[in-house]
Amino acid sequence: MSVVGIDFGNLQSVIAVARNRGIDVICNEVSNRFTPSLVSFGPKQRYLGETAKTQEISNFKNTISSLKRIVGRTFADKEIQEIEKQYLTAPLIDVNGQLSVKVNYQGQETTFTTVQVFAMYLTKMREIAASETKAPVSDCVIAIPTWFTDVQRRAVLDAAEIAGLNVLRLINDSTAVALGYGITKTDLPEEKPRNICFVDIGHSSYTVSIVSYIKGQLTVKSRAFDKHFGGRDFDRMLVDHFAAEFKTKYGIDVKSNGKALIRLMAGCEKLKKILSANSQAPLNIESIMEDRDVASTMKRTEFEELAQDLIGRVEAPLKQALEDAGMTIADIDAVEMVGGSIRIPALKERIQAYFGKELSSTLNQDEAVARGAALQCAILSPSFKVREFAVHDITDYPVKMTWQPTPEEEETELVVFNKNNSIPSTKILTFYRSEPFDLEAQYAEPESIPAGINPWIARFSIKNVAPVNGEPACIKVKARINIHGVLSVESAYVVEEVVKEEPIESSKEGADAASAEGAEGNEDAATAATSQTRKTKKLVKKGDLPVVSATSSLDRSVVAELKEKENEMVASDKLVVDTEMAKNMLEEYIYDTRSKVDGIYKEFVIPADKEKFVQDLNNAENWLYDEGDETTKSVYAAKLAELHVVGKPVVERYREVEARADAARELRESINQLMSQATSTEDKYAHIPEEEKNSIVEKCAKAQTWIENKLERQSMLKKYETPAVTSAEIRKQRDDIVYFATPILNKPKPKPVVVETPTAPAAEEKPVSEEETKHDESKDMDVD
Repeated sequence: MSVVGIDFGNLQSVIAVARNRGIDVICNEVSNRFTPSLVSFGPKQRYLGETAKTQEISNFKNTISSLKRIVGRTFADKEIQEIEKQYLTAPLIDVNGQLSVKVNYQGQETTFTTVQVFAMYLTKMREIAASETKAPVSDCVIAIPTWFTDVQRRAVLDAAEIAGLNVLRLINDSTAVALGYGITKTDLPEEKPRNICFVDIGHSSYTVSIVSYIKGQLTVKSRAFDKHFGGRDFDRMLVDHFAAEFKTKYGIDVKSNGKALIRLMAGCEKLKKILSANSQAPLNIESIMEDRDVASTMKRTEFEELAQDLIGRVEAPLKQALEDAGMTIADIDAVEMVGGSIRIPALKERIQAYFGKELSSTLNQDEAVARGAALQCAILSPSFKVREFAVHDITDYPVKMTWQPTPEEEETELVVFNKNNSIPSTKILTFYRSEPFDLEAQYAEPESIPAGINPWIARFSIKNVAPVNGEPACIKVKARINIHGVLSVESAYVVEEVVKEEPIESSKEGADAASAEGAEGNEDAATAATSQTRKTKKLVKKGDLPVVSATSSLDRSVVAELKEKENEMVASDKLVVDTEMAKNMLEEYIYDTRSKVDGIYKEFVIPADKEKFVQDLNNAENWLYDEGDETTKSVYAAKLAELHVVGKPVVERYREVEARADAARELRESINQLMSQATSTEDKYAHIPEEEKNSIVEKCAKAQTWIENKLERQSMLKKYETPAVTSAEIRKQRDDIVYFATPILNKPKPKPVVVETPTAPAAEEKPVSEEETKHDESKDMDVD
């Protein structure tokens, strides 16, 4: 099972996978490390990612971009109507409150919700990952903008489920960057935290996060963002500038033509990138509209002058992040820059001037988010072992609960999760109720969430509530913001106060006093002192209560239905691709074979069949561009099979000429080598019995005779006639003699016989008696 992290970008997305040697960013089907975040619809199929990019200009009315900005939104959202519509080319409509697109798909006007469209794109991400890793892809971590609300996060989770993905975590993109940065550091302090400010300016948004590191963990201290500040804003600024220039210079209104506007947007994006590294850049667009070519240039100083207002917006999130973290610039140890738009020199200069220190770019600016997401997936996946590293993230918006008061209550709401509350996090709320009641979850500061999004989050109905002993029941409600940043009520239960009597052990002084009193005659005093009790109250859980949740998530039955539809569209797309491949194979075969019939295949075609075969090829071509232009995969395959009846033997006979010569050469070489070894007088073959050597010689001689006879017969045949022998038969003959001879020639020499000569037993020594060995001292003495 693959461990995958997906950076869901507004312009393009990045996929990273965890492997044993580390984290790799994988390439798509055209070997790009970034896949355009586009979905396009055609008359036969859908186009996802790279293929949608090729359709972007010609099929702009059926191409959906800015997926990150529209998922989980409604048609009436202020941001959709005032901002996002200018970046979208497909028509937007309202379907039961959900933002949807109207496109022409398979020749019919079709409506898809933004959740469905995003699911289609995630299907493509899954396919890319599966193709690269050669393994099924299910578990993943998806990096999303930190400013996504509950409804947007639920929409992403629904889309992932429709696409067949199991999301282990929706991770905030800035947190993914922080994880990728910190987990590789081996010098993190153990006590005093190291504070890093991450500045991420992407295609459509700008995020500043301050993260504190100690050994083995990171803690997000604060986050601030500008949801509408990024590379596309600079592109739009350039589009407005050049559209006005071309209107004056060439008399054309680019904004009145959808295709021309897309071309200009692409040209301005390229110009912006060139200006990031050069002082001047050209803009040339051929046939932008009305067969007119346009050209212009811009200097970097002119660009920065036009972008003064945009560049001036860079400081506000920096100040806000520091303020929320309770820090000053002096507390920041390093400023790490990520995001594609951070390459604009004026932005880096303004940020560097604000902090008064050199900026750092130790991370890959385009891939840091995906790598961090893959690391988080590896940490959460049971199939992967990663160095332990704790991630403490925070909420971006405060959440409150509201309810209907009882006569005994005055309060009707409570901020349960404050801004910068850690996640995941659980809070237990206590209510006294005699009947079922509802809790409404809302954002406490509606002005802080994306404009137009309903601050309402969910309704939780607590059921089966009844009085306990005639009194309102004590209800405990467990509210939780989970690892995805999504709010839920996990459970509700009744608790009851139970009074228990517990004995009180007497103190030493009490015991002494009791003894003294006992001595004075009060015999019961000591007993009373040691058997005193006290009453204590304890809350005891009595039973769970049903909780009915109403959220923005799709109903499970709807998800199942959409998942089935997605699988059908995947199968339909595959059939279209396979059909197109079958058509291309037929077309290629017709052109290739026809050009060779009078060329290299000329001598291999049966003369009586040649004229008809060429006519069949011509008829097939005419059919292909007439009634066969739109048909099924099986029809194309059948047509090709018909042509193969004559054509395949021709090709085989042509290929056999060279293959047969090679096979015959190899057989002769093997015969010569084996016969040479079998008749050799070398010592290494001397142990092989002569009859076995002779059997090899005999086998090789028969093979020699066989091949010569076959080749002689072949030489008398025409090239279009059935061969007398094939290369396969010759190779089999070679294999037969090699497999026969090899075991004989490789037979090991017998081990030499070792003859042991018995050794003569040692001569028996006559035992020496004690008398003989006794020293005769008398013989040594001098006699006077």
